[in-house]
Amino acid sequence: MVRPDQVSLGVLINAVSRDAVDEAVAVCGVGEKRSDGKLPAHVITYVTLALCLFPDDDYTEVATKVTGSLDRWGCWDAGWTVPTASAITQARKRLGRNVFPELFERTCGPVAGKPGLTAENVALGTARGSFLRRWRLLAIDGFEIDVPDSKENAAEFGYAGSGDNRSAFPKVRVVALAECGTHAFVAAELDAYRVGEKTLAQRLYPRLRRDELLTADRGFYSWQAWDTAAATGAALLWRAPTQLGLPVVAVLSDGTYLTALIKPTIRGARRERLLAAARNRRDLTDINAVPDAFDDRGLPVIHLARVIEYDVPDRDGNGTGEVIVVLSTITELSGDNGARADELATAYNQRWEEETANDQLKTHLRGPGRVLRSKLPDLVHQEIWAYLIVHHAISALTARASAAADLDPDSISFAKALRMIRRSATGTADIPP
Repeated sequence: MVRPDQVSLGVLINAVSRDAVDEAVAVCGVGEKRSDGKLPAHVITYVTLALCLFPDDDYTEVATKVTGSLDRWGCWDAGWTVPTASAITQARKRLGRNVFPELFERTCGPVAGKPGLTAENVALGTARGSFLRRWRLLAIDGFEIDVPDSKENAAEFGYAGSGDNRSAFPKVRVVALAECGTHAFVAAELDAYRVGEKTLAQRLYPRLRRDELLTADRGFYSWQAWDTAAATGAALLWRAPTQLGLPVVAVLSDGTYLTALIKPTIRGARRERLLAAARNRRDLTDINAVPDAFDDRGLPVIHLARVIEYDVPDRDGNGTGEVIVVLSTITELSGDNGARADELATAYNQRWEEETANDQLKTHLRGPGRVLRSKLPDLVHQEIWAYLIVHHAISALTARASAAADLDPDSISFAKALRMIRRSATGTADIPP
Protein backbone atom coordinates (compact mmCIF):
# COMPACT_ATOMS: atom_id res chain seq x y z
CA MET A 1 0.00 0.00 0.00
CA VAL A 2 1.05 3.62 -0.50
CA ARG A 3 1.31 5.55 2.77
CA PRO A 4 0.19 9.20 2.98
CA ASP A 5 3.74 10.29 3.84
CA GLN A 6 4.99 8.80 0.58
CA VAL A 7 3.11 11.51 -1.27
CA SER A 8 4.19 15.20 -1.29
CA LEU A 9 7.96 15.67 -1.37
CA GLY A 10 8.16 12.28 0.30
CA VAL A 11 7.73 10.75 -3.15
CA LEU A 12 11.23 12.05 -3.90
CA ILE A 13 12.74 11.28 -0.51
CA ASN A 14 11.44 7.70 -0.67
CA ALA A 15 12.67 7.21 -4.21
CA VAL A 16 15.95 9.08 -3.74
CA SER A 17 17.28 8.37 -0.29
CA ARG A 18 19.72 10.63 1.54
CA ASP A 19 22.24 7.77 1.50
CA ALA A 20 21.98 7.47 -2.30
CA VAL A 21 22.49 11.23 -2.65
CA ASP A 22 25.51 11.23 -0.34
CA GLU A 23 27.04 8.28 -2.18
CA ALA A 24 26.56 9.94 -5.58
CA VAL A 25 28.09 13.17 -4.28
CA ALA A 26 31.07 11.29 -2.84
CA VAL A 27 31.67 9.31 -6.05
CA CYS A 28 31.61 12.55 -8.07
CA GLY A 29 33.90 14.33 -5.58
CA VAL A 30 31.74 17.43 -5.14
CA GLY A 31 31.13 17.35 -1.38
CA GLU A 32 31.31 20.46 0.78
CA LYS A 33 34.69 21.90 1.65
CA ARG A 34 33.18 23.71 4.65
CA SER A 35 30.94 22.21 7.31
CA ASP A 36 28.94 25.41 7.88
CA GLY A 37 27.56 25.77 4.36
CA LYS A 38 23.83 26.49 4.23
CA LEU A 39 23.38 24.77 0.89
CA PRO A 40 25.16 21.43 1.23
CA ALA A 41 25.18 19.09 -1.74
CA HIS A 42 22.30 16.94 -0.51
CA VAL A 43 20.04 19.97 -0.05
CA ILE A 44 20.72 21.46 -3.48
CA THR A 45 20.14 18.00 -4.97
CA TYR A 46 16.65 17.84 -3.47
CA VAL A 47 15.95 21.47 -4.37
CA THR A 48 16.93 20.75 -7.99
CA LEU A 49 14.58 17.77 -8.04
CA ALA A 50 11.83 19.97 -6.60
CA LEU A 51 12.41 22.50 -9.38
CA CYS A 52 11.09 19.83 -11.74
CA LEU A 53 7.91 19.48 -9.67
CA PHE A 54 7.23 23.21 -9.93
CA PRO A 55 8.44 24.40 -13.35
CA ASP A 56 6.25 27.55 -13.17
CA ASP A 57 7.91 28.85 -10.01
CA ASP A 58 11.25 30.60 -9.54
CA TYR A 59 14.13 29.23 -7.47
CA THR A 60 13.26 30.99 -4.22
CA GLU A 61 9.58 30.09 -4.42
CA VAL A 62 10.39 26.41 -4.96
CA ALA A 63 12.88 26.40 -2.10
CA THR A 64 10.27 28.05 0.13
CA LYS A 65 7.71 25.39 -0.76
CA VAL A 66 9.90 22.41 0.02
CA THR A 67 12.02 23.38 3.00
CA GLY A 68 9.30 22.31 5.41
CA SER A 69 9.14 18.87 3.83
CA LEU A 70 12.93 18.58 3.81
CA ASP A 71 12.93 19.43 7.52
CA ARG A 72 10.44 16.63 8.20
CA TRP A 73 12.68 14.16 6.42
CA GLY A 74 15.87 15.23 8.19
CA CYS A 75 17.40 16.91 5.13
CA TRP A 76 17.16 20.53 6.29
CA ASP A 77 18.28 22.47 9.35
CA ALA A 78 15.33 24.45 10.69
CA GLY A 79 17.76 27.23 11.64
CA TRP A 80 18.65 27.90 8.02
CA THR A 81 16.91 30.56 5.97
CA VAL A 82 15.52 29.94 2.51
CA PRO A 83 18.35 30.44 -0.01
CA THR A 84 18.30 33.14 -2.66
CA ALA A 85 18.14 32.41 -6.38
CA SER A 86 21.79 33.39 -6.74
CA ALA A 87 22.84 31.04 -3.94
CA ILE A 88 20.92 28.17 -5.53
CA THR A 89 22.54 28.83 -8.93
CA GLN A 90 26.03 28.89 -7.42
CA ALA A 91 25.34 25.70 -5.48
CA ARG A 92 24.10 23.99 -8.65
CA LYS A 93 27.29 25.02 -10.43
CA ARG A 94 29.37 23.48 -7.64
CA LEU A 95 27.42 20.25 -7.97
CA GLY A 96 28.38 19.84 -11.65
CA ARG A 97 26.83 17.59 -14.30
CA ASN A 98 27.75 14.13 -13.03
CA VAL A 99 25.85 13.77 -9.74
CA PHE A 100 22.38 13.38 -11.24
CA PRO A 101 23.19 10.65 -13.80
CA GLU A 102 25.01 8.84 -11.01
CA LEU A 103 21.96 9.27 -8.80
CA PHE A 104 19.70 8.00 -11.58
CA GLU A 105 21.82 4.84 -11.87
CA ARG A 106 21.53 4.23 -8.15
CA THR A 107 17.80 4.85 -7.77
CA CYS A 108 15.94 4.38 -11.07
CA GLY A 109 15.73 0.66 -11.69
CA PRO A 110 12.75 -1.49 -12.73
CA VAL A 111 9.63 -1.01 -10.61
CA ALA A 112 7.20 -3.54 -12.11
CA GLY A 113 7.93 -6.34 -9.65
CA LYS A 114 8.30 -9.93 -10.88
CA PRO A 115 6.73 -11.79 -13.82
CA GLY A 116 3.47 -13.62 -13.26
CA LEU A 117 0.28 -12.35 -11.60
CA THR A 118 0.37 -14.79 -8.71
CA ALA A 119 -0.91 -13.61 -5.34
CA GLU A 120 2.69 -13.41 -4.11
CA ASN A 121 3.82 -11.23 -7.00
CA VAL A 122 0.83 -8.92 -6.70
CA ALA A 123 1.75 -8.49 -3.02
CA LEU A 124 5.31 -7.65 -4.11
CA GLY A 125 4.00 -5.04 -6.50
CA THR A 126 3.87 -6.68 -9.92
CA ALA A 127 2.34 -4.23 -12.42
CA ARG A 128 -0.06 -5.51 -15.05
CA GLY A 129 1.10 -5.37 -18.65
CA SER A 130 4.77 -5.38 -17.67
CA PHE A 131 5.83 -8.87 -18.76
CA LEU A 132 5.68 -11.38 -21.57
CA ARG A 133 6.09 -14.71 -19.83
CA ARG A 134 9.50 -14.50 -18.12
CA TRP A 135 10.64 -11.32 -19.88
CA ARG A 136 10.24 -7.78 -18.58
CA LEU A 137 8.92 -5.61 -21.42
CA LEU A 138 11.01 -2.56 -22.25
CA ALA A 139 10.79 -0.02 -25.06
CA ILE A 140 13.37 2.35 -26.50
CA ASP A 141 12.55 5.73 -27.91
CA GLY A 142 13.90 9.26 -28.20
CA PHE A 143 12.72 12.81 -27.70
CA GLU A 144 14.09 16.34 -27.86
CA ILE A 145 14.16 19.07 -25.22
CA ASP A 146 14.47 22.81 -25.85
CA VAL A 147 17.02 24.66 -23.70
CA PRO A 148 17.62 28.40 -23.23
CA ASP A 149 19.26 30.16 -26.16
CA SER A 150 22.51 31.01 -24.41
CA LYS A 151 25.92 31.10 -26.08
CA GLU A 152 27.10 28.17 -23.99
CA ASN A 153 24.07 25.98 -24.72
CA ALA A 154 24.23 26.76 -28.44
CA ALA A 155 27.88 25.75 -28.58
CA GLU A 156 27.38 22.44 -26.76
CA PHE A 157 23.98 21.26 -27.98
CA GLY A 158 23.33 23.01 -31.30
CA TYR A 159 20.08 23.70 -33.13
CA ALA A 160 17.75 21.73 -35.36
CA GLY A 161 18.01 22.83 -38.99
CA SER A 162 20.04 25.79 -40.23
CA GLY A 163 19.67 29.24 -41.71
CA ASP A 164 16.09 30.46 -41.94
CA ASN A 165 14.87 26.99 -40.91
CA ARG A 166 16.92 26.87 -37.72
CA SER A 167 15.03 26.06 -34.53
CA ALA A 168 14.37 28.91 -32.10
CA PHE A 169 16.21 27.20 -29.25
CA PRO A 170 19.14 24.79 -28.91
CA LYS A 171 17.98 21.21 -28.47
CA VAL A 172 19.15 18.23 -26.45
CA ARG A 173 18.51 14.75 -27.76
CA VAL A 174 17.48 12.08 -25.24
CA VAL A 175 17.10 8.34 -25.88
CA ALA A 176 15.75 6.21 -23.03
CA LEU A 177 14.69 2.71 -22.06
CA ALA A 178 11.36 2.52 -20.25
CA GLU A 179 9.30 -0.25 -18.67
CA CYS A 180 6.26 -0.68 -20.88
CA GLY A 181 3.89 -1.51 -18.05
CA THR A 182 4.82 1.29 -15.63
CA HIS A 183 6.28 3.96 -17.98
CA ALA A 184 9.29 4.20 -15.64
CA PHE A 185 12.54 5.19 -17.34
CA VAL A 186 15.28 2.72 -16.37
CA ALA A 187 18.20 3.96 -18.50
CA ALA A 188 18.93 6.99 -20.65
CA GLU A 189 21.55 8.77 -22.71
CA LEU A 190 21.56 12.43 -23.68
CA ASP A 191 23.74 14.47 -26.01
CA ALA A 192 23.80 17.29 -28.53
CA TYR A 193 21.04 17.43 -31.13
CA ARG A 194 23.48 16.48 -33.90
CA VAL A 195 24.06 13.09 -32.23
CA GLY A 196 21.50 10.73 -33.74
CA GLU A 197 19.07 8.42 -31.97
CA LYS A 198 20.85 5.32 -33.25
CA THR A 199 24.15 6.53 -31.79
CA LEU A 200 22.64 7.14 -28.37
CA ALA A 201 20.75 3.85 -28.51
CA GLN A 202 24.00 2.01 -29.25
CA ARG A 203 25.27 3.21 -25.87
CA LEU A 204 22.20 1.75 -24.14
CA TYR A 205 22.06 -1.74 -25.67
CA PRO A 206 24.98 -3.20 -23.65
CA ARG A 207 23.00 -2.49 -20.49
CA LEU A 208 20.17 -4.86 -21.37
CA ARG A 209 19.63 -7.93 -19.18
CA ARG A 210 18.81 -11.51 -20.05
CA ASP A 211 15.39 -11.33 -18.40
CA GLU A 212 14.32 -8.33 -20.51
CA LEU A 213 12.56 -8.06 -23.87
CA LEU A 214 13.30 -4.88 -25.78
CA THR A 215 10.75 -3.54 -28.25
CA ALA A 216 11.86 -0.97 -30.84
CA ASP A 217 10.45 0.85 -33.83
CA ARG A 218 11.95 0.29 -37.29
CA GLY A 219 14.00 3.48 -37.04
CA PHE A 220 16.30 1.78 -34.54
CA TYR A 221 17.16 -1.27 -36.65
CA SER A 222 20.61 -1.78 -38.10
CA TRP A 223 22.85 -4.82 -38.24
CA GLN A 224 25.16 -3.28 -35.63
CA ALA A 225 22.28 -2.40 -33.31
CA TRP A 226 20.71 -5.88 -33.51
CA ASP A 227 24.09 -7.56 -33.08
CA THR A 228 24.97 -5.46 -30.03
CA ALA A 229 21.59 -5.89 -28.35
CA ALA A 230 21.34 -9.62 -29.10
CA ALA A 231 24.80 -10.22 -27.63
CA THR A 232 23.48 -9.29 -24.17
CA GLY A 233 21.15 -12.30 -24.14
CA ALA A 234 18.06 -10.08 -23.87
CA ALA A 235 15.12 -10.93 -26.11
CA LEU A 236 14.42 -8.50 -28.97
CA LEU A 237 11.17 -7.58 -30.71
CA TRP A 238 11.80 -4.89 -33.32
CA ARG A 239 9.82 -3.69 -36.28
CA ALA A 240 11.63 -4.44 -39.55
CA PRO A 241 12.52 -1.55 -41.89
CA THR A 242 10.53 -1.61 -45.12
CA GLN A 243 13.60 -2.02 -47.31
CA LEU A 244 15.15 -4.86 -45.29
CA GLY A 245 15.31 -8.12 -47.24
CA LEU A 246 14.12 -11.07 -45.18
CA PRO A 247 14.95 -14.37 -46.90
CA VAL A 248 12.79 -17.29 -45.75
CA VAL A 249 14.89 -19.89 -43.98
CA ALA A 250 12.09 -22.04 -42.56
CA VAL A 251 8.32 -21.69 -42.19
CA LEU A 252 7.07 -22.48 -38.69
CA SER A 253 3.83 -24.24 -37.80
CA ASP A 254 2.08 -21.05 -36.67
CA GLY A 255 2.70 -19.24 -39.96
CA THR A 256 5.66 -17.21 -38.75
CA TYR A 257 9.03 -17.93 -40.34
CA LEU A 258 12.73 -17.84 -39.63
CA THR A 259 14.98 -15.45 -41.52
CA ALA A 260 18.70 -14.77 -41.64
CA LEU A 261 20.02 -11.34 -40.70
CA ILE A 262 23.44 -11.16 -42.33
CA LYS A 263 26.03 -8.43 -41.88
CA PRO A 264 25.70 -6.13 -44.93
CA THR A 265 29.38 -6.42 -45.83
CA ILE A 266 28.94 -10.17 -46.40
CA ARG A 267 27.97 -10.62 -50.05
CA GLY A 268 28.21 -12.97 -53.01
CA ALA A 269 29.13 -16.63 -52.60
CA ARG A 270 29.75 -16.39 -48.87
CA ARG A 271 26.27 -14.95 -48.29
CA GLU A 272 24.73 -17.79 -50.31
CA ARG A 273 26.68 -20.37 -48.30
CA LEU A 274 25.38 -18.84 -45.09
CA LEU A 275 21.79 -18.94 -46.32
CA ALA A 276 22.22 -22.58 -47.37
CA ALA A 277 23.64 -23.43 -43.94
CA ALA A 278 20.72 -21.70 -42.23
CA ARG A 279 18.14 -23.54 -44.40
CA ASN A 280 19.85 -26.83 -43.62
CA ARG A 281 19.47 -25.97 -39.93
CA ARG A 282 23.18 -26.13 -39.23
CA ASP A 283 24.40 -24.67 -35.96
CA LEU A 284 25.34 -21.12 -36.86
CA THR A 285 26.79 -20.55 -33.39
CA ASP A 286 29.50 -23.21 -33.89
CA ILE A 287 32.57 -21.73 -35.57
CA ASN A 288 33.88 -25.20 -36.39
CA ALA A 289 30.63 -26.28 -38.06
CA VAL A 290 30.05 -23.04 -40.01
CA PRO A 291 33.26 -20.98 -40.16
CA ASP A 292 31.64 -18.58 -42.63
CA ALA A 293 29.33 -17.46 -39.82
CA PHE A 294 32.17 -15.61 -38.05
CA ASP A 295 34.58 -12.82 -38.95
CA ASP A 296 38.35 -12.75 -38.41
CA ARG A 297 37.86 -11.79 -34.76
CA GLY A 298 35.46 -14.68 -34.09
CA LEU A 299 32.39 -12.43 -33.99
CA PRO A 300 29.13 -13.58 -35.64
CA VAL A 301 28.11 -12.20 -39.02
CA ILE A 302 24.67 -13.87 -39.10
CA HIS A 303 21.70 -14.11 -36.74
CA LEU A 304 18.54 -16.15 -37.05
CA ALA A 305 15.38 -14.22 -36.31
CA ARG A 306 11.70 -15.01 -36.30
CA VAL A 307 9.41 -12.91 -38.50
CA ILE A 308 5.88 -12.18 -37.33
CA GLU A 309 3.54 -10.45 -39.78
CA TYR A 310 0.11 -9.17 -38.84
CA ASP A 311 -2.40 -6.71 -40.16
CA VAL A 312 -3.65 -3.59 -38.41
CA PRO A 313 -6.91 -2.72 -40.20
CA ASP A 314 -7.82 0.86 -41.08
CA ARG A 315 -5.37 2.56 -38.70
CA ASP A 316 -5.63 5.85 -40.62
CA GLY A 317 -9.40 5.65 -41.10
CA ASN A 318 -9.16 5.46 -44.87
CA GLY A 319 -10.39 1.92 -45.32
CA THR A 320 -6.96 0.38 -45.83
CA GLY A 321 -4.96 -1.82 -43.50
CA GLU A 322 -1.29 -1.84 -42.60
CA VAL A 323 0.95 -4.89 -42.43
CA ILE A 324 3.27 -4.84 -39.44
CA VAL A 325 6.46 -6.92 -39.78
CA VAL A 326 8.42 -7.53 -36.59
CA LEU A 327 11.63 -9.44 -35.93
CA SER A 328 12.32 -11.39 -32.76
CA THR A 329 15.13 -13.38 -31.23
CA ILE A 330 12.41 -15.62 -29.73
CA THR A 331 12.44 -18.38 -32.32
CA GLU A 332 10.64 -21.05 -30.29
CA LEU A 333 6.86 -21.29 -30.23
CA SER A 334 6.46 -22.65 -26.71
CA GLY A 335 8.36 -23.56 -23.57
CA ASP A 336 10.42 -21.41 -21.24
CA ASN A 337 12.21 -19.70 -24.14
CA GLY A 338 9.24 -19.48 -26.51
CA ALA A 339 6.18 -17.38 -27.23
CA ARG A 340 3.19 -17.58 -29.54
CA ALA A 341 2.83 -15.23 -32.49
CA ASP A 342 -0.18 -13.47 -30.98
CA GLU A 343 1.75 -12.91 -27.74
CA LEU A 344 4.59 -11.30 -29.66
CA ALA A 345 2.25 -9.08 -31.67
CA THR A 346 0.57 -7.94 -28.46
CA ALA A 347 3.93 -7.34 -26.80
CA TYR A 348 5.15 -5.22 -29.70
CA ASN A 349 2.07 -3.04 -29.36
CA GLN A 350 3.23 -2.26 -25.81
CA ARG A 351 6.09 -0.29 -27.37
CA TRP A 352 3.72 2.64 -27.62
CA GLU A 353 3.71 2.91 -23.83
CA GLU A 354 7.05 4.74 -24.00
CA GLU A 355 5.35 7.39 -26.12
CA THR A 356 3.08 7.85 -23.10
CA ALA A 357 6.11 8.11 -20.80
CA ASN A 358 7.66 10.77 -23.03
CA ASP A 359 4.41 12.73 -23.05
CA GLN A 360 4.11 12.49 -19.27
CA LEU A 361 7.57 14.00 -18.84
CA LYS A 362 7.38 16.65 -21.55
CA THR A 363 3.74 17.72 -21.38
CA HIS A 364 2.54 17.10 -17.81
CA LEU A 365 5.70 17.29 -15.68
CA ARG A 366 7.74 19.89 -17.58
CA GLY A 367 4.82 21.62 -19.30
CA PRO A 368 3.90 21.78 -23.01
CA GLY A 369 6.34 23.78 -25.12
CA ARG A 370 8.35 24.79 -22.07
CA VAL A 371 12.04 25.63 -22.33
CA LEU A 372 14.27 24.41 -19.50
CA ARG A 373 15.58 26.85 -16.89
CA SER A 374 19.29 26.19 -17.24
CA LYS A 375 21.49 28.54 -19.28
CA LEU A 376 24.70 26.55 -18.81
CA PRO A 377 25.36 23.04 -20.22
CA ASP A 378 26.29 21.51 -16.85
CA LEU A 379 23.01 22.72 -15.41
CA VAL A 380 21.09 21.49 -18.46
CA HIS A 381 22.46 18.00 -17.81
CA GLN A 382 21.41 18.33 -14.17
CA GLU A 383 17.93 19.45 -15.05
CA ILE A 384 17.20 16.74 -17.62
CA TRP A 385 18.43 13.97 -15.34
CA ALA A 386 16.40 15.50 -12.50
CA TYR A 387 13.26 15.36 -14.67
CA LEU A 388 13.97 11.70 -15.45
CA ILE A 389 14.41 10.93 -11.74
CA VAL A 390 11.22 12.76 -10.72
CA HIS A 391 9.24 11.02 -13.45
CA HIS A 392 10.59 7.67 -12.25
CA ALA A 393 9.61 8.47 -8.65
CA ILE A 394 6.02 9.28 -9.67
CA SER A 395 5.84 6.20 -11.92
CA ALA A 396 7.06 4.00 -9.07
CA LEU A 397 4.43 5.45 -6.75
CA THR A 398 1.58 4.83 -9.21
CA ALA A 399 2.93 1.34 -9.97
CA ARG A 400 2.82 0.40 -6.29
CA ALA A 401 -0.67 1.85 -5.91
CA SER A 402 -1.99 0.05 -9.00
CA ALA A 403 -0.42 -3.27 -7.99
CA ALA A 404 -1.93 -3.03 -4.50
CA ALA A 405 -5.36 -2.52 -6.09
CA ASP A 406 -4.70 -5.15 -8.82
CA LEU A 407 -5.11 -2.51 -11.55
CA ASP A 408 -3.21 -1.71 -14.71
CA PRO A 409 -0.94 1.33 -14.06
CA ASP A 410 -2.56 2.94 -17.12
CA SER A 411 -5.77 3.24 -15.09
CA ILE A 412 -4.10 5.74 -12.73
CA SER A 413 -3.77 9.23 -14.19
CA PHE A 414 -0.21 10.55 -14.13
CA ALA A 415 -1.55 14.11 -14.30
CA LYS A 416 -3.80 13.59 -11.28
CA ALA A 417 -1.00 11.95 -9.30
CA LEU A 418 1.27 14.89 -10.13
CA ARG A 419 -1.34 17.44 -9.02
CA MET A 420 -1.84 15.57 -5.76
CA ILE A 421 1.91 15.53 -5.09
CA ARG A 422 2.22 19.24 -5.85
CA ARG A 423 -0.68 20.13 -3.55
CA SER A 424 0.68 17.98 -0.73
CA ALA A 425 4.21 19.34 -1.08
CA THR A 426 3.09 22.95 -0.77
CA GLY A 427 0.82 22.05 2.11
CA THR A 428 3.80 21.05 4.28
CA ALA A 429 6.01 24.06 3.47
CA ASP A 430 7.29 26.35 6.19
CA ILE A 431 7.09 30.14 5.94
CA PRO A 432 10.62 31.68 5.92
CA PRO A 433 11.51 34.22 8.65
